[in-house]
Amino acid sequence: MTPTGHRLAAKGTIYLDWNATAPPLADAIRAVASVDAAAWANPSSVHRLGRTARANLEAAREVVAHLLGAEREDLVFTSGGTEANNLALRQAAALVTSRLEHPSITRVAEALEQDRVPVRWLATAPDGLLDPDEVASALAGLPPRSVVAIAWANHETGVIQPVAEIARLAWNVGAKVHLDAVQAVGKLVGVPLAWADTVSVAAHKLGGPKGIGAIAWRSSDSLRPLLLGGAQERGLRPGTQGVGLAAGFACAARWVMDGGSERHRTIAPLRDRLEQALSRFGIANGANAPRMPHVTNLSFYDWRGDELVAALDLEGICAASGSACSAGTAEVSATIGAMLGRERAEAAVRFSLGESTTEAEVEGAIAVMGRVLARAGRESPVAASAG
Repeated sequence: MTPTGHRLAAKGTIYLDWNATAPPLADAIRAVASVDAAAWANPSSVHRLGRTARANLEAAREVVAHLLGAEREDLVFTSGGTEANNLALRQAAALVTSRLEHPSITRVAEALEQDRVPVRWLATAPDGLLDPDEVASALAGLPPRSVVAIAWANHETGVIQPVAEIARLAWNVGAKVHLDAVQAVGKLVGVPLAWADTVSVAAHKLGGPKGIGAIAWRSSDSLRPLLLGGAQERGLRPGTQGVGLAAGFACAARWVMDGGSERHRTIAPLRDRLEQALSRFGIANGANAPRMPHVTNLSFYDWRGDELVAALDLEGICAASGSACSAGTAEVSATIGAMLGRERAEAAVRFSLGESTTEAEVEGAIAVMGRVLARAGRESPVAASAG
């Protein structure tokens, strides 16, 4: 099955929130429905219908494992990236991470601290890049099999971390590396397990279905189940598996393996056009670091990010003012706050483009932004706050 592309947003809507979720691939939707109809039995059952479901599940596992550079038996399906990150980190003997990470990592780090597990927080530079030498220093004195947890690409700014160098330094002192590849896999060139001991991924970021993700590993000896109740997924994730969801995940994995990084590189001119036009109203965050080609995050002074997102929504523009996992709360962007302080975080808005984003949509978004800001009389210079 060859995917035919992402389902487009509703007419009159410009979708610029691909980092929250990618529009589902039409063929992934069909794969879920088809497999659920034909292979609906419990894949743990030993009868012929169960064996059919199991065969479909394992075929999907093979594809997703290949995406991450793993063997089929070294990957388990989860409910998404959040569960995969928790599974990788909840039993860590010690943890090194930063405030740049997704809440599914930072909240685990905070819980470990409450349990008196050593956690060391890395300093955050204004450009959002981590210093590999600081990672090495933070590991000094920690117990064996400590874990360094980093995202390959940041979920809010798109900043790409030097994961190969960080992994080399961590492995030199016997530490393990967990790579949150949710935002980067299928968009950047590279095999995630080349730089990590465990890797997390989520299907819906790739155009697959929501409700399924995966964790893959070099060695699973440090993993312990978060849930108890069955032997499914090697005992690490008990519960009856969703075979249709796995089939949709595999469909999306095939799509991104077939030119995903090349397709994303072609988005960069559209992102640059959007960022350049909006820079008269604000300042880009993380723009001086290596970034994903489809993401820009800007702080618009004299605006709260959530207010601006609401104003844009009324005009048919979908954007975000922080991590989707923190949406609906009073929290500002923890990533931008760690990089540049609370004022910049309160004013931050993320625009993330995708494979079906068009030049006309970008120009339409620029025109809407100009109208919204001009109507409110809030266009203001930000040079004094640049940095």
